[in-house]
Amino acid sequence: MATKEKSFWKRHGLSITVASVILLLFGLYLGADPNAHWGAFFGNAIADWTGLLVTILATKYLREIGSAESKKVEPPAPLIPRPLHQFLHEHSLVIFLLITGVGWVIAFMRMSPNAKWGQVVGNIVSEWTQVLGIVVLTKGLVEVGSKESEK
Repeated sequence: MATKEKSFWKRHGLSITVASVILLLFGLYLGADPNAHWGAFFGNAIADWTGLLVTILATKYLREIGSAESKKVEPPAPLIPRPLHQFLHEHSLVIFLLITGVGWVIAFMRMSPNAKWGQVVGNIVSEWTQVLGIVVLTKGLVEVGSKESEK
C-alpha cells in the first residue's frame, strides 16, 4: 500500500509555529521598554525561542557522530576528499553551531550589552552556548531513563 506523502504543514508545522512565536515576541519587544518586566521578558523569550528553533532545524538537517540520528543517514557522494567530507558530515551540527555562534559573539561584541538589542543578542549567545554544550556533552554522557542509557 502506497504511503501518502505528508503535507507541508505536517512536515514543517513545528518549525513554522516556533518561528511565528519568535516573530510575535519580536513585534512585542519592538514597542516594549527593556527595563520593564514585560520588555525584559520579551527580550529573553526571543533568545529562548530562537534557541529552540535552531535546535529543531539544526537537528533536523545536520548530524553529529554518536547520535542515534547520525547512524541512520548515509552521507551523500563526496565532492571533496573523502576524509574531509566524512568529517564535515559527521560533525556538521557542531560546525554549524560554532560558525553561527561566532557570528552572534561578533554581533554582541559590537553592541552595548545594556542596550535594548544588546541584551537580546547576549541572551542568544547564551542559548547557542547551551545548545552547543548539550550536543557535545550528550556525545559521551547519558542520563538514566534515556534511550541512549539502555544501550
